[in-house]
Amino acid sequence: MSALSTGGTVATDTEAARARQRAERLGVLTPDLFLAVAQRTGDESQARVRDGTTAMTAKLAGQRDVEAVWPAQTTDGTGSRSKDGRTHLVAVRLKGTDDERKQAAPDVVAAARSAVPGTRVEPSGEMWADRAIDETVEHDLSRAELLAAPVLFVVLVFVYGSVVSALLPVVVAALAIGCTVPVLGLLAQVTDISRVAVNAASAIGFGLAVDYSLFLMARVREETARGADLHTALAAARRSSGRSIAFSAAAVTVCLACALLVPVPMLRALSLAGMIVTVLAALVALTVLPACLRLLGPRAQAWDPLARWRRVRTGDVSRFWYRTTSTVTARPLLAGGLAVLLLALLALPFTHARLGVVDERTLPASAPAAAAAERVRADFTVPPERLLTVVVTGPRATDGAPAHADRPAPVPGIADAAPAYRDRLARVPGITGVRVVRVAPSGAAFVLLAATSAAPGTPEADSVVREVRQTSAPGGVEVGGRAAEVVDTADAVLGALPWCLLLLAVGLLVLLSACTRTLVAPLKALLVAAVSLGASLGALVVLFQDGHGSALLGHFTATGALDASTLLFVLLITLALSLDYEVFLLGRIREEYDRCGDNRTSIIEGVARTGRLMTSAAAAVAISTAAMATSHVALLKFIGIGVALGALVDAVLVRGVLVPAVMAALGPANWWAPALVRSPLSTTAPVKKGGS
Repeated sequence: MSALSTGGTVATDTEAARARQRAERLGVLTPDLFLAVAQRTGDESQARVRDGTTAMTAKLAGQRDVEAVWPAQTTDGTGSRSKDGRTHLVAVRLKGTDDERKQAAPDVVAAARSAVPGTRVEPSGEMWADRAIDETVEHDLSRAELLAAPVLFVVLVFVYGSVVSALLPVVVAALAIGCTVPVLGLLAQVTDISRVAVNAASAIGFGLAVDYSLFLMARVREETARGADLHTALAAARRSSGRSIAFSAAAVTVCLACALLVPVPMLRALSLAGMIVTVLAALVALTVLPACLRLLGPRAQAWDPLARWRRVRTGDVSRFWYRTTSTVTARPLLAGGLAVLLLALLALPFTHARLGVVDERTLPASAPAAAAAERVRADFTVPPERLLTVVVTGPRATDGAPAHADRPAPVPGIADAAPAYRDRLARVPGITGVRVVRVAPSGAAFVLLAATSAAPGTPEADSVVREVRQTSAPGGVEVGGRAAEVVDTADAVLGALPWCLLLLAVGLLVLLSACTRTLVAPLKALLVAAVSLGASLGALVVLFQDGHGSALLGHFTATGALDASTLLFVLLITLALSLDYEVFLLGRIREEYDRCGDNRTSIIEGVARTGRLMTSAAAAVAISTAAMATSHVALLKFIGIGVALGALVDAVLVRGVLVPAVMAALGPANWWAPALVRSPLSTTAPVKKGGS
């Protein structure tokens, strides 16, 4: 865990990232910490505060972990003081790698406080927020697992009908997750792996372990109930459910692999964690689980404390789902239309979704890091987050960077044009001040700070960033700062989305076609999954962007936007779970269709035999992920609630109503495929047992 981090929420290789790098090469450093210095009593003179700030700055300048310390800059020279003049803001840049700087931050803050006894020193900034999120995530992960474990075990005992059987998916999950964490630790040596990835891997791994174990064990019970011995039952289960497990793991992996196209480190870490734990869960379920069942024999069904209250045993046809599917398939257009209407209404709020980037507000408002940052926003006219860093480079300093299209002809001393360019920026709507802070000794580049009137992540701030980038410059211009990072991250996610969807569609169509031996069912599966996703995403907008779930989910801070990379991850993992259920359902329906040759009968039998298993598996996933809603980090709440809602909506409403309705309406067309892709099994004439 010590090798993992919380950073990487901002897209890499963007204009904002290049602007930061160029500004630092020109001597304009990006602070790691901001220290707000104020007298505790509030009645001392401004001179006392200024003297204390000077003493603290001098002491920090001699610290071995500090690269530079300076009064926070602004556009008019007064930004280092608060509106009332009683609080000064000092910027600190630390030495070393990200992890080394995070480790050094508390010692630097302690040194700052010791330099000015009796003075209040409140740290804030990106580095300090990341530390606080790190510590909170690690604590909340342990607590969520402890809260979810007893509830999950009761559900597993109820589903599996045996305490011994209920322990088997726990073994599968423990092995899969236990092997995933050290793999993530190894990957963290070469790339940025977020601690949130461990939470995601735990929740996904447990959910898939339950899914895979449940379907495999249910099929073993079904075969033994027909009189087969354990060896024969295991062989039959591997041929049917084992095949579905392999295709399901492949489909989940394809879904998550698409996120690797997006240049956001945290999203890539989440995807890698999900892919690794998925593959390991499938491998363990196909190897260790059958071995355990073979070793335990009849003892695998031992000790069912709920036996006297059971009406339907695992593996039998569910009467509820049999009746429900019979009703749905009798009037497929009516049932399907009502389901689509309900899902469309749930998806409606997603039409006003806004993309942003996570910051310290993902912590509770009472958290010291979040409270300090909020006081800086309130007390200072121009908080540091509202500053844009504008780097203008001439023909000899561009290093290959694209220059502005309508710039004047290259001149040897581009800095001579700095005053005129500063005046042009000052006239941009939303800019409240501009100052030249650094000019390259060669005169071939200069750096400006531009203050904005809008907070990062708002439509107004986005508009200002784009307007500044379009303003005519005397050379190549690159704009950085927090608002620019938010714009570039959202653009990176949206820009990669078409390629993600294309890869997703092609990969899933190939996999599902190979699984079902048809082309129509995979197309139907993707369309239905898209409808299901819309409903989940609409609920997330209402709960987290609009803030209507704050009181229900622990009073988090609603920022008016959803973290772009996390939203895409929730979308992909929800789609992956949807296809996980789809693979098992279609596999069973196809098996019944090959047996009886009747479309409606195969749908009813397939849903009746898998419906209870899917809802049970979805309940396990929902409990496992919803436990993350107890976290104090809103980002974890978002992931947990998003995945839980997606799993429940898909397993109950979509698989139980919409899919049977669509398949009944399509009739035999469900199983159409060109002759070249038909397997020998699918071309064998089925035995008719009744009309459609």
